[in-house]
Amino acid sequence: MRQIFEYHPVIGYRFIPVIKARVPHEGGGYLIQTNNKGFRCTHDVTEKKRESVFRVILFGDSFTAGDGVSNQFRYSDLLEQRIPQLEFLNFALPGTGTDQHYLIFKEYAAHIEYNAAVIAVWVENVRRVGSRYRLYQDDQGRDVLYAKPYFEFDNGQLVLRNTPVPREPIPESELSKEDERLVDWGGRFLTLRNVADQLGFLNMARRLSRYQPMPEYKDPQNSSWRVMRAILLEWIRSCAKPVVLMPIPIYHYVECMSDPRHYQARFRELAEEAGCILHDPLPDLTAYSPEKRRGFRFKNDVHPTPQGHEALADSLRPAIEKLMIDGKTGGLKT
Repeated sequence: MRQIFEYHPVIGYRFIPVIKARVPHEGGGYLIQTNNKGFRCTHDVTEKKRESVFRVILFGDSFTAGDGVSNQFRYSDLLEQRIPQLEFLNFALPGTGTDQHYLIFKEYAAHIEYNAAVIAVWVENVRRVGSRYRLYQDDQGRDVLYAKPYFEFDNGQLVLRNTPVPREPIPESELSKEDERLVDWGGRFLTLRNVADQLGFLNMARRLSRYQPMPEYKDPQNSSWRVMRAILLEWIRSCAKPVVLMPIPIYHYVECMSDPRHYQARFRELAEEAGCILHDPLPDLTAYSPEKRRGFRFKNDVHPTPQGHEALADSLRPAIEKLMIDGKTGGLKT
């Protein structure tokens, strides 16, 4: 597989700028195109925006960057195609957490012109924020561990650690027992990805009806949630323009296998405190039939299919259109 990422001292890595590449995938492979700053976006990042466009800056992980689909099938690109004069600058980066997304904003977007920001938080990111290392596969398919930047509290204040980020991978044998607990191994759902298909939807739903895949959200004082909450509060308050906070649910919630109320409550409380717009797509996603909801992810890969991105675009569209109307009528903060 062609190398598509390069080292970055602040974030850890980014896409190699200005490349076009085909990535193998169970869906038949997909095409990526990167811009001048090393993100999957057809628009270059410029300090000034075109006067005629409504520019939205977008942040997230692989669910927003579009793992599994070509650029034009992602929800951000679909919205651009459907709404005249809308421009998305997609700063999403696979394998990263909300802490790194905040660093991307500060490094690449805080100083540019934009009309609104969308922070898309895949809800599993609460685990990435609580980690200091992450497992990746290199271009040869081998598992490798890399350190990542992270935030922690020091006398009640958020402090950034581990920058510049070490360039070289870390042998797993060199990790202490404490460090092993701080590795993001890629989520605890790997063994469950195919079970729903093997047992059938109804049996799986019954088996997991009391299973809570994201217990970090149950307690508002959970350490990982407290760090992510503090990052998002600081980030949102630093934005000069309106912010849409969009928690993207894991498939357990979309397919009604688990109760989403804890994470929904945490994000609702956060949005109220931050004074931002909360867009929860889950009610829109669960309104589809079970068969259509299962089609929102691939057979093995949990990332959104083109149909999943279509559903996310349809859900987010009214919030974006309202922001654009408010901008024309002077309703946006300046």
